[in-house]
Amino acid sequence: MSSDPILDPRSSILVRRAELLSAARRFLQSRGYLEVETPLLSFDVGVDLHLEPFRVEVGGYGNEGPPRTAYLQTSPEFGMKRLLSAGVGDCFQISRSFRRGEAGAHHNPEFTIVEWYRVGGSYRDLMIEVGEFASEVAGWPKAETISYADAFQKAIAIDPHVATISDLSRLAAEREFRSADRDELLNFLLANAVEPNLGIERPTLVYDYPATQAALAKVTTDDPPVAQRFELYYRGIELANGYQELTGAEELRRRNRRQNELRRAKGLAELPAESKLLAAMDAGLPECTGVALGFDRLVMLALGCSSVSEVMAFPFAQA
Repeated sequence: MSSDPILDPRSSILVRRAELLSAARRFLQSRGYLEVETPLLSFDVGVDLHLEPFRVEVGGYGNEGPPRTAYLQTSPEFGMKRLLSAGVGDCFQISRSFRRGEAGAHHNPEFTIVEWYRVGGSYRDLMIEVGEFASEVAGWPKAETISYADAFQKAIAIDPHVATISDLSRLAAEREFRSADRDELLNFLLANAVEPNLGIERPTLVYDYPATQAALAKVTTDDPPVAQRFELYYRGIELANGYQELTGAEELRRRNRRQNELRRAKGLAELPAESKLLAAMDAGLPECTGVALGFDRLVMLALGCSSVSEVMAFPFAQA
C-alpha cells in the first residue's frame, strides 16, 4: 500500500480539492454560464511560440484516409470559440489540458483548467468577475488591479511600453540575462523582477500588456498600442490569463504566420496555421471576452502547499 497520503480516498487534500471544484462550478453556473465539453484530442491546435503540444498519430477511422497528426489540447479555447460562433452563448468548461515540456513546482504536463467566455462586455468587466471568482471560490481578499506599465514602474522604475532595448538589456544584464529580443527581455524582467511582488497581500489583476504579447487578444489603437489582456496573480504566482477576444479571422491568420516564423527561428516544428476555428471565425465569432484559470495552482495556494504535485492524486512522475 502506498505511503503517499494523498492516495488515501479520504485525504483531506483530495476532499478540499473536490470542494473547490464544486465551488468553481457553482460560481459559474450561478452567473448563467452553460457548462460545455469540447475535444481533448483535435486536429486543431493553438499556434504559440511558448506552448508545445503533445502530438498523437491517428488514422484508420471511417473514411478519414491516411494517418494524420492530432494534438492534445493546450486549452479548450478553440473548441469553445467554435461553440460561440455557433451561437451557444456564455459558456464554461472545467477540463484537462496538456502542455509538453512543462514540469516543476507550478507545472504539470497534464493539468486542470477552468475556462469561461462571456458574449459582449469588456475585458475590464471580466477582470472584476475573475476577482470575485478568486474571493468566492478560494476565500481570498478582494482583488486589486494594476496596469502592466505601473507594475514595471513600481518594481524597476521603467515604462515597459516605451523603454528602449538598451534600457531593458541593462536591467536584464544586472540579473545576468542577455538577449537582443525585446519580448524575451520583458518576459525575463516580468518573471524575475515584477512577478515576485504581485499579489502578496491580495490577488492582483495586471492588465494592458504590450501589443507584441497579445496572443489572441485585441490590440488598441492607442499610442503606444496595448493588448486588451489581463493576468491574475496571487503570492507572486500567475493563475489566470484573460482577453478581449480577437474576432477577426484574417488577423489571427497573420498572427499564426508570425508565430510559426518565430517557431522556425527557434528550431521548433511549425503548427497548423489553418483550423476549424478560423473557418468558424470566417462565419462570425461574436464580440466576447474569455479567461483561462489554472485550477491546480489555485488549489495549491488555497491549501498552503508549495507545489501542484501536492494537490494532485497522481502527478506526472506517478502517472
